[in-house]
Amino acid sequence: MKFGIIFANVGPFGLSGEGAKALAQAAEDVGIESLWTVEHVVVPAGYESPYPYSADGRMPGPEDSPIPDSFTWLSYVAAVTSTIKLATGVAILPQRNVIYTAKELATLDQLSGGRVILGAGVGWMKEEFEVVGVPFERRGARMDEYIATLRTLWGDERATYKGEFVSFEDIYCRPQPVNKTVPIVIGGHSDASARRAGRLGDGYFPGRGDAATLTRILGIMRQAAEEAGRDPDAIEVSAGGALDPAGIEKMRELGVSRIMIPPLAFDVHGIRGALEQFAETVIAKVA
Repeated sequence: MKFGIIFANVGPFGLSGEGAKALAQAAEDVGIESLWTVEHVVVPAGYESPYPYSADGRMPGPEDSPIPDSFTWLSYVAAVTSTIKLATGVAILPQRNVIYTAKELATLDQLSGGRVILGAGVGWMKEEFEVVGVPFERRGARMDEYIATLRTLWGDERATYKGEFVSFEDIYCRPQPVNKTVPIVIGGHSDASARRAGRLGDGYFPGRGDAATLTRILGIMRQAAEEAGRDPDAIEVSAGGALDPAGIEKMRELGVSRIMIPPLAFDVHGIRGALEQFAETVIAKVA
């Protein structure tokens, strides 16, 4: 079983080099496989779009809580680590210029020795899309096309793509990733996200981790993979919601192979001890 830390770039770990280094190096030392950043380029004051992962429809914390840029934070972490994977959890892909995104991720992948994972979602905050000038409608179609665009730019020697949202012919986009691709993990808890993961994803990260939801949504993902002629068992599933060995074993039975955990201590000086204890009492028993 792999373990990833979600919300890695917020709180004390997002705002100082000391905090980022403390979390990243402690996680790497105890055997955590990956660090996952969250993303919002802006949070409009008084936003009305419902946050899908809380009962009250609001994100945790104040609206003006700092959320450092994912790619910049991961680049810093890459320089102070050597093995831990560098992941977005998730980048709001339809909001981004996809060609710049391809270049940024490929550069980070090269500099880090092939450690990048792109976790990508369609987004939920309509007001944020409006601020950056991207239509909220049809963001799912834009997401699908952007995934195809990334893989074209990363894998083809001279890239050509003709689509509704992106079009180019006979271009070089260098550098390319170490392995001519970056794993793309589809984030989200909707039926559409599950189908997208089955059709297009290297992995799937449902936003909710209770057994009933996972059973249903992973069934949708696997069916979509089979219909697309893909092996559903090749799509790596990441999920949160379990922090004890018994709960993690139940997640494994559902097909989860990466457990997502919070930082466990939002304290620069206490994070190493908290992660060492978790490694001793949990990771060592389920690895």
